Amino acid sequence: MGEIERWMSLEEIANHLGVSKDTIRAWIKKETIPYHKVGRQYKFRLSEVDNWVESGESADADR
Repeated sequence: MGEIERWMSLEEIANHLGVSKDTIRAWIKKETIPYHKVGRQYKFRLSEVDNWVESGESADADR
């Protein structure tokens, strides 16, 4: 049976990508980065974010 992927926080994703938390918030506002809202918090799956970066879609996030 596969291992369940844990949810990552905004801070953890910012560290993983090497960008600021404000950059992640800007991408959330533009709805470019894949995220899930849990209550008032944003949560991320590392696999979804990595796929987003690898697909090249992240290059459009700063436009």
